[in-house]
Amino acid sequence: MKTKELRSLQKEELLEKKKELSTELLNLRHQKVIRGLEKPHKIREIKRSVATINTLLRESEE
Repeated sequence: MKTKELRSLQKEELLEKKKELSTELLNLRHQKVIRGLEKPHKIREIKRSVATINTLLRESEE
């Protein structure tokens, strides 16, 4: 997701999105091990989105 889109979300929505992305990341990692992925770049995108969410959550604490 774009940072601009994530900044418009509330804290609760960010936490929910982070949970969804973490679950998706876990599933993609399992697929990668079992049979390989058609779009391996998807893992990187999700990891970056989770990191961005973590950053935004940290910024909102301050």
